[in-house]
Amino acid sequence: MKHNEIKKRALKRKNVKTEYESLEPEFELLKTMLKARQKSGLTQAQVAERMGTKPPAVTRLESSLTGGKHSPSLLTIKKYAEAIGYRLQIRFIRN
Repeated sequence: MKHNEIKKRALKRKNVKTEYESLEPEFELLKTMLKARQKSGLTQAQVAERMGTKPPAVTRLESSLTGGKHSPSLLTIKKYAEAIGYRLQIRFIRN
């Protein structure tokens, strides 16, 4: 069974769908981070060097947003943004 088929089947279950949808902000942040890093033309190793850390830390940061064991701090995300030539902006959006 392919990933998309498993996902489709799992999302038919209400509790799985609710949990999956609750992760939307994290998925969106990850997509934004990865797109920004790609536009900057930087590898994870280059970002790590600019952040003053090691490449596995950047890998953990990017993967933490898709179900990792911890949530990165705003300071860490800010450092990441600066390392790739961006600035972090946070907004509240009314439902």
